[in-house]
Amino acid sequence: MREPSLTAAPAWARPRPGADGLRFDVLLAVVLAVGATTTSLLYARTGIYGSTPELWVWILGLALATLPLALRRVAPIPAMLVVAVGFFVCGQFGVPEVLIVNICLFIAIYTVTAWEPRRALATWMVLGVTCAMLVWLVISLILASSADDVGEIFPGARSGIFSAYATFAVIQIITNLLYFGGAIAFGQRAWLAARTQAKLEAQGKELELERQTSAAQAVALDRIAVARELHDVVAHHVSVMGIQAAAARRTLERDPATAAAALEIVEESAHTTVAELRGLVHTLRTPENEGSSSTIGIAQIPLLVAESQRAGTPTTFIVAGEARPVPLLVDVALYRIVQEALTNVRKHAGRGAEAVVRLRFASDAIEIEVSDDGIARRLTGAGELTSGVPSGRAGLGLRGMRERIGAVGGSVSAGRREREGFMVRARVPLAERAETPTPPQTGRTQP
Repeated sequence: MREPSLTAAPAWARPRPGADGLRFDVLLAVVLAVGATTTSLLYARTGIYGSTPELWVWILGLALATLPLALRRVAPIPAMLVVAVGFFVCGQFGVPEVLIVNICLFIAIYTVTAWEPRRALATWMVLGVTCAMLVWLVISLILASSADDVGEIFPGARSGIFSAYATFAVIQIITNLLYFGGAIAFGQRAWLAARTQAKLEAQGKELELERQTSAAQAVALDRIAVARELHDVVAHHVSVMGIQAAAARRTLERDPATAAAALEIVEESAHTTVAELRGLVHTLRTPENEGSSSTIGIAQIPLLVAESQRAGTPTTFIVAGEARPVPLLVDVALYRIVQEALTNVRKHAGRGAEAVVRLRFASDAIEIEVSDDGIARRLTGAGELTSGVPSGRAGLGLRGMRERIGAVGGSVSAGRREREGFMVRARVPLAERAETPTPPQTGRTQP
């Protein structure tokens, strides 16, 4: 993979260091200044330098070469330029120091490459300083070649292109190219590493935020699913129990046998409610058994019809079309639609209302329809059957139907019939062949 160039202008900008980073830079500049002073005195003591400049030139050169590094990450380019000037002063005027000032210039060029957010400007400034230093080196080598003592230091200095002095000059140029190239390369790698680290941290934060969002959504969906199951289980059976308990109360004195039969239905509904609630709790505690623990489906619709008849609502069950396999989720959803719709018939349709449950198998879909001919009802703006129920409590049944059928790719419609009554119709598209068959009980059940 091609390495990104120094002149690339990414949207990311390396953040400036904090207080600890700035304190470190100040300490580094002070240490380098003290070190440069020490080594310059040692170099002067060795006598390698024949003569030394005046003291103010000495101090100025070392100060310019070291102290600007205190601001190297705050203002990388100005710091590099000042350090380069100090390096030139030390070299041009013979300040006896070559170790620390070279380190300072290396750090300055590295810092511009690693920290300057304006990448194009950083590139041109680094290249400018590098070229200026190389030109200065070449000019110095050319001038030095004509000195009188060159022949003493490099015997045969003017004997040809491969003379000792020419070889020395080539070594100096190669050394400086490696010096500047190393500073640029290390700085560029530091910039890319910091940018990669920032991207990884940003991606980590995004993933953590997405995980938290997904967890919150999962909890919300689980709460909705549990609320829907509780509504389907409790509302259905409790409505039956309420109707039968009221019938038993009214007929207890004049017709004890009828009252006893109604109380028997209440007892049976209570047992069924407890059993379904236990099954729901078991599924919540051990979700791995959810797929295998469900026994409800369209095959049990005749049981709902029979229960509705025992509760006093004449109900007819009609199957149209050729029965075909139904996926498990669709099977359960359609069962719950019928259960909720029949519950609403008993609660809102009024006395004497009759219900009809139609199960239709089309070539590409399955439909369930529950209708009644009741008259004691009214509709809210959303089409929910209320029959005097406070508006704040209405809508949960129809909302649960839509959620269930919507989860399996179907649709639900509910509203008044052209004649008296109310109708709920659910339709779910099916593939040509489903994997899990659930054949319903076909036929017609009369009241």
